[in-house]
Amino acid sequence: MPSHVVVDRTAKHVVLICASASFVILGAIFIFTMREGAPALQEIGLYNFLLGTEWRPGQEMFGILPMTVGSILVTLGSMVLAIPIGLACAILLAEVASFRVRRLLRPAVELLVGIPSVVYGLVGMLLIVPAVREIGGSGFSILAASLVLTAMVLPTIISISEDSLRAVPKGYKEAALAMGATQWQMIWHVQVPAARSGIMAGIVLGMGRAIGETMAMIMVIGNSPIIPTSPLSQGRTLTGNIAVEIMYASGIHRSALFSTGVILFLIILVLNTVATFALRRGLKAHHVA
Repeated sequence: MPSHVVVDRTAKHVVLICASASFVILGAIFIFTMREGAPALQEIGLYNFLLGTEWRPGQEMFGILPMTVGSILVTLGSMVLAIPIGLACAILLAEVASFRVRRLLRPAVELLVGIPSVVYGLVGMLLIVPAVREIGGSGFSILAASLVLTAMVLPTIISISEDSLRAVPKGYKEAALAMGATQWQMIWHVQVPAARSGIMAGIVLGMGRAIGETMAMIMVIGNSPIIPTSPLSQGRTLTGNIAVEIMYASGIHRSALFSTGVILFLIILVLNTVATFALRRGLKAHHVA
């Protein structure tokens, strides 16, 4: 058998094994988390666990609704800010900026990905929290957490949106310009709609990044297990709830934290599935075009 055939078959099997291992690891994590969290769900009840408004381990009250609301609010708050900023940056990098500007801005965007979350948290504590305190409250709030998350999810939205805009067939742009459209009209009415699947995938992945963030949220949100009543209220996220209490939890308390992990796992799995579907739909549309 020729050596190149052996190499090709070996590489194929290695890739298959590695890919299968990732699914096995994912399944093992879910099974382990579900097994550890099952006692709490059986004792507390799924309804009381998901919709309970009190989290008091000392009194065996385990309702994660305040943390769910906190996670949703900081995620939505960050998306409201990050989507227009991220889309504008993607358009700038893909179509508007000169080569020299792109050469400076793209590494800056990529650098944001590598900054540890604890650094974002420190910056939030030293700069954002005092600024929010001037508006009202203690400064540790949903608003401060949303602002920190905005900076953290921007690289994901910018990178995927830029790639999607660049993947739009040149014929679309040339046809729009030939019909008399300005550059901005071509971008907004032709290129952005054609790339909407990829842009949506970037937004969904950014949401998954926001929901899964832990350390920075612990440092700026206040960590009070209450339902926030305003952007200036303190709160707690699902991830923060696990990180804050897991070190000293035991018994049903520990199991309840693992159940929280199961809920997080399912939420992020759904978001990633939606993002993957959107990306495949966009690539299929570009291929057909």
